[in-house]
Amino acid sequence: MRTGRHVTMLTEGTYPHVHGGVSTWCDQLVKGMPEVDFHIVSLTGTGREPVTWELPPNVYRHTSVPTWGPRPGRSRAPYGRARRRFADSYERFLLSFLDPGAPCDFGEALDELAELARDGRLSAALRTEWALRSLMWIWTMPHLQISAARPTVHDALTATDLLEHALRPLGVRIPEDCVAHAVSSGLATLPALAARRLDGVPFLLTEHGIYLRERYLGYRSDAQRWPVKAFMLGFYRELNSHGYRTADLITPCNQYNRRWEERGGADADKIRTVYNGVDPHAFPHAGPEPELPTLTWCGRVDPIKDLETLLRAYAMVRAELPETRLRLFGPVPPGGEAYRTGLEKLAAELGVSDGLTFEGRISEVRRAYAAGHLVMLSSISEGFPFSVIEAMSCGRTTVSTDVGGVREAVGDTGLVVPPREPEKMAAAALTLLRDDERRLELGELARQRVIDRFTLRRSVDHFRTIYQELAGSAEAYQPTLETVADWTLELRDPWYEKVATDGADW
Repeated sequence: MRTGRHVTMLTEGTYPHVHGGVSTWCDQLVKGMPEVDFHIVSLTGTGREPVTWELPPNVYRHTSVPTWGPRPGRSRAPYGRARRRFADSYERFLLSFLDPGAPCDFGEALDELAELARDGRLSAALRTEWALRSLMWIWTMPHLQISAARPTVHDALTATDLLEHALRPLGVRIPEDCVAHAVSSGLATLPALAARRLDGVPFLLTEHGIYLRERYLGYRSDAQRWPVKAFMLGFYRELNSHGYRTADLITPCNQYNRRWEERGGADADKIRTVYNGVDPHAFPHAGPEPELPTLTWCGRVDPIKDLETLLRAYAMVRAELPETRLRLFGPVPPGGEAYRTGLEKLAAELGVSDGLTFEGRISEVRRAYAAGHLVMLSSISEGFPFSVIEAMSCGRTTVSTDVGGVREAVGDTGLVVPPREPEKMAAAALTLLRDDERRLELGELARQRVIDRFTLRRSVDHFRTIYQELAGSAEAYQPTLETVADWTLELRDPWYEKVATDGADW
């Protein structure tokens, strides 16, 4: 019998290999439940990425799953009857996301591919000539919109290669006596989906950023031809919806995500919002502000953080308040060096290099928030950002873009502006820099909001209960009154009542 004390946590490109954001959340959850044994399955690039977190004793195993590098499994593709079965499964799989009118079930076809992946033969099968012919046959069907783009054999080779790498996690076996917890939608759900359908393993899905939305944002600037982009986005779209429909429970970290999930096919009764939390003792009041007017930012230096907008807004603030400084705290992830260089060039073009500093990763993050009068967030996509609620816990007022769950986090304790609009961000920052009384008052309200709603203990408490429920032994753990009250928060929150009937962002 499952006890709820064994969890397989599935991550993609985050914990335990990088710091910040979702990785911070994963580390909080694992360390907050020392009584639960965790197996971490991390999807990586090459498999050579170093572990940057110190894993606690209750992480009894860590498995890195490289999606690139040498092909996994056996070198031979299936043949004979197995080959014919694969060809049938693969064609139905392709039709399920390339032809909206085809009576093909994505989930059933994926399950059949999972059995082949578990046998170590899927990667080789996908690289055969007859698999390529299947794609070209479907792609050139006259009634499909994609056929008008005249996809080439090179397009098919590229798309097949990307799909083969994406499907590699499908062959990962996870223990049958655990709860499978994917901490993002997308590729991290593949082992959980196979385990749910083939082995009956309970499947919990948590979303921070909206995975599908970020794939669309990423492909906007990708160099691939349109047929390849349409192919991969079709796959991600069906995988996303299949994950929503199959998961036993979905725990978005905000109501914004909940709307996406319901539109994506999730049953509303299976969704339970659990906000991220911080420890107010670890992020105490920051104390006095610095002498010079200062804006701070904390996160990873990444295009999705849209630091170009922040730099442009800073230039506008400098034009009004020349002494203002901007301090950027956070690491440059591997492969992000060119982005950092581009930001430095933009700062030089804007004439603000002398007031801007890249501080790098900081061991005591609360010092980053204490370093400024305002904490900024300029992202184009977020879940429920730690940098915002951590800054609030430190009693600092925030100016943030209206993405993800930012507005839910901030409430009326900071200013929220549209993304990609530096003029409005600059105006908000100037308003608060020029009004000491209002800025300080909002900072005090922000800290109290965190204490009332977004504590780490509350968040971990929720997931401890959820693990027990999914393991079939909910009676072993009784939620506190605070936990029960927070589950009903979304039903009485005026902001939720607004967005539940608002069609914006769709």
